[in-house]
Amino acid sequence: MELTQHVEVRDPAPERGSVTTVTATTGTTTAVAAISARGLRKSFGEKTVLDGIDLTVPQGTILALLGPNGAGKTTAVHLLTTYLRPDAGEIRIAGQDPAKNPQAVRRAIGVTGQFSAVDGYLTGRENLMLMADLHLLPKKVGRRRAEELLERFELAEAGDKPALTYSGGMKRKLDLAMTLVGGPKVIFLDEPTTGLDPRSRRTMWDIIRGLVAEGTTILLTTQYLDEADQLAHRVAVLDGGRIVAEGTPAELKARIPGGHIELAFADRAELAAAATVLSPAGRDDDALTLQLAGDGSVSTLRALLKRLDDANVDVESLTVHTPDLDDVFFALTGTKGA
Repeated sequence: MELTQHVEVRDPAPERGSVTTVTATTGTTTAVAAISARGLRKSFGEKTVLDGIDLTVPQGTILALLGPNGAGKTTAVHLLTTYLRPDAGEIRIAGQDPAKNPQAVRRAIGVTGQFSAVDGYLTGRENLMLMADLHLLPKKVGRRRAEELLERFELAEAGDKPALTYSGGMKRKLDLAMTLVGGPKVIFLDEPTTGLDPRSRRTMWDIIRGLVAEGTTILLTTQYLDEADQLAHRVAVLDGGRIVAEGTPAELKARIPGGHIELAFADRAELAAAATVLSPAGRDDDALTLQLAGDGSVSTLRALLKRLDDANVDVESLTVHTPDLDDVFFALTGTKGA
């Protein structure tokens, strides 16, 4: 999936027009939806790519859009960022209708693509100043904004070095900093940590969390399902042009069977005694472990340990294994590949 930085060279005067407020209900509270799509459809020739999807992202939250290649993620993002027009359906971004007011939508959003939009021959500071010029910021404002972003992303010391000398992590940070020059309310992040080492990934996660804490709304696409689990308030799984599941990471994982409890024992005698008491679903005599189906709840574990205690069987260790988003992904999507 490939996106590019989206910059609108605009009239400094704001456009007139009504603003539509879309709300989203989350739990017992109602929040303003920064991204709202209803009944989105898009076809290319005879191929239907999106078949009536609905998406709602409350302000100041992260939605992770997951799905195999060919599921329609790129097309969905292109529709939401005004690159394409839908065949049917309604979109609101930061309260604006891209069909009626695309420039207002473009002013409100930032897009950080999978492949860096950084100019390697320019310094970090020059890249940021270029973005400030494209956003028609006054020179003093642009310089101040560039300095703030260099400091925020820990790039100040490298600010006067050509970006081609930056590490992969530094380039991704600069790329995101360039997206923030215009102060977007909504950011679309396409696989922001692809190719980064674990430390750089964690740094990028912290930056993303910081943006959301300040009220920024993010739609994230990623091939790293642990990243979606760590960052997203909600996850939408797209497959075959339809949303096949949506919810919090915990809600989606709870829908997938396969959780189990693993018990480890000190010797074969204890293992055999426990197996007689519990009738386990799996047994590994070499590892001295038993596997039992179970949700890992406190009541389940308490009852399990009481049965073993009543039988005078000692457990060396206990581990609860629960489904992760990888399990969700494979259970809900087709076989086209990730």
